[in-house]
Amino acid sequence: MENLRLAFPEWTDARRREVIRGMTRNLGWMAAEFARFPKLSKENIGEIVTVDGFENFEKARERGKGVIFLTGHMSAWELAPFAQALYGYPLSFLARAVDNERVNRLVDSYRCLSGNRPIEKNNAARAALRVLHEGGTVGVLADQNTSVDEGVFVNFFGIPAATTTGLVRMARHTGAAVVPGFLSWDAEVHKYRLGFELAVDMQHSSDEAADDHENAARCNRVIEEHIRAHPDEWLWVHKRWKNRPAGEPPLYSH
Repeated sequence: MENLRLAFPEWTDARRREVIRGMTRNLGWMAAEFARFPKLSKENIGEIVTVDGFENFEKARERGKGVIFLTGHMSAWELAPFAQALYGYPLSFLARAVDNERVNRLVDSYRCLSGNRPIEKNNAARAALRVLHEGGTVGVLADQNTSVDEGVFVNFFGIPAATTTGLVRMARHTGAAVVPGFLSWDAEVHKYRLGFELAVDMQHSSDEAADDHENAARCNRVIEEHIRAHPDEWLWVHKRWKNRPAGEPPLYSH
């Protein structure tokens, strides 16, 4: 509720509760979809996930400098890279290991059934750069609070939010295209849609710090636009605005 009040101050609490119910439903759906991963294949994935705008991903891939798949915790987000791999384009994804080792092995085994490979988030730079230099794809969930040392403060729903610069730095060093892609539920056809958007236009100048700030802001705007279009599909339980710029008070009551 606090996040929704920050992002949509004009809404009523009734509207916010409606979004929370939708978010809860989508989390349950994702758990069910994840459990079904062993039953999914290139032959039947089209029954569950359709693809829109694939030409945007293909055009970026043909540049030969790798693709950074920019996404967030939307809808059944675990299904997005899984489906992408079954459609013929596996990727490496950044993820923090689950604390329970046995659970982590199980989760990774499911995630990799379609041909994807995990990159441990805390030691990701070298492995991710290698994938991009080889012309591969790296998936990054870039919609969560990051440490002040590892990011910059740029607006997210009009509020400065600690945002990772790792993604935009990788793009600068490799020349990789940053292609937004989000999964959303289409109630009319009763399928998920995996939509690829045009590559983000990245600023390149002699001032790398300024570029990092501007490009992180551009990525935030892309994610925000998708959340505004599908507010009940985002993970509102995360404290996105937890870290604050120096001298600013906390935004959360607890």
